[in-house]
Amino acid sequence: MHSTANSQDTNATYHRDALAKLNNNELFISDAFIGGKWVSKTKKFDVFEPASGTKLGLVSDCDVEDFRNAIESAHQAQANFFEGTTGTSRGALLRRWCDLILANQDDLATILSLENGKTIGEAKGEVVYAANFISWFAEEATRAYGVTIPSSTPHTTLLTIREPVGPALAAGCSVVIKPPSETPYTCLALTKLAVEAGIPSNLIQVCPTKNRQAATELATNSLVRKISFTGSTGVGKMLAKLASGTLKKVSLELGGNAPFIVFDDANLDLAVEGAMFCKFRCSGQTCVCANRLYVQKRVAQDFTSKLVKKVSDLQVGQGLHPLTTQGPLVNKAAIEKVREHIHDATSKGARVEVGGQPFQSPGFFFQPTVLSGVTQDMIVSKDETFGPLAPVFEFETEEDVLRLANDTEFGLAGYFFSRDISRAMRVAQKLQVGMVGVNTGKISAPEAPFGGVKESGYGREGSLYGLEEYQNIKSITIGNQDATAL
Repeated sequence: MHSTANSQDTNATYHRDALAKLNNNELFISDAFIGGKWVSKTKKFDVFEPASGTKLGLVSDCDVEDFRNAIESAHQAQANFFEGTTGTSRGALLRRWCDLILANQDDLATILSLENGKTIGEAKGEVVYAANFISWFAEEATRAYGVTIPSSTPHTTLLTIREPVGPALAAGCSVVIKPPSETPYTCLALTKLAVEAGIPSNLIQVCPTKNRQAATELATNSLVRKISFTGSTGVGKMLAKLASGTLKKVSLELGGNAPFIVFDDANLDLAVEGAMFCKFRCSGQTCVCANRLYVQKRVAQDFTSKLVKKVSDLQVGQGLHPLTTQGPLVNKAAIEKVREHIHDATSKGARVEVGGQPFQSPGFFFQPTVLSGVTQDMIVSKDETFGPLAPVFEFETEEDVLRLANDTEFGLAGYFFSRDISRAMRVAQKLQVGMVGVNTGKISAPEAPFGGVKESGYGREGSLYGLEEYQNIKSITIGNQDATAL
């Protein structure tokens, strides 16, 4: 593999230059958005660029009172929005928002790459996907009926603002957003574009914070009727418990431990391409990334050799560099977790086929790594790595691999490769996950429900089912006013 990582000073200069070259520098925002106004708080928190470890900026840090004000403002806005608009008019607003997102694709991708570290190609793709997601719900808004929730409180990760906000607005709901403290800038930029599109300014509230107590107001405030959360299983359980006090509707998209299965009748080149996409995109830092690669024994050596060759060709470096194909991890803790998983595996007999070490450079870079000889007693079989580590397990039979794949408390996504259509139907049904990719590593689409089972959460984002998460069912019975007809 190769590295395009630079010195800390060079990377810091690089991000300053990138921000200076934004076509619309008003999209790089550090303020909260409450009550239809941009609010600069005295207290702020640092946001760091993962490629250099240097400070990217300071963002307003909201307190409990800010969250209460935002919730009250959103509650008042929701009644007017739902009662004063039709599905068609809400769809038109979402389409205008979609158009503005696409028109500002380059700037949004630059901001996303700087704060998250992903490559500029991945960032541009995510912007387009976000726009497509909102566009899909713009069309669904014309078919959205029923009584909806007063407000919604999505906790977003990167551009996953699209997943709760699109259907919420389509259904006529207001939203209060607590963006991740590591990556708030993209969310704030999207909010500015939403207001420019004509979406009522107090319909969307954005409260950045590093204050966990302040954020819990979203789960306990009685005006909030729906929570959508993307994050760790531990925090998801805590929010569900807090939300139960007022019987809120809750959608949780939590941790994963995705199995990636290669049967001996699979197209190995296709399987390797699938593994590269769903293991190493965003440096392995998505909840649906493959975490355990199970390869049938007869083809394990060939598959591993092909995978190692592809991984060796990855270019690791700053996300905005045009040659980079693998960016940094989000922080130092992520580096340490990958290192821990590799150390545990190698101490128990696994072999490093490529990679295995962090780069000796500024920022949070780790060599894309492939392990062979991995067994079920290693931490990596149970714990989601969330990094560029591909552990290859070998298996003998279909029955064996299904037992191994399902031997986890998580159930978000699963993948397998086989030419046998009967096996495809059989294995897809038996994998205990919410989403299955058959001969592909790509499983996300606006029209497809996204979510898991077991301790990966409940509820769905995307599709008609995602829209229903933001609606309530009301039955109205009207009696005959003519008493003689009784």
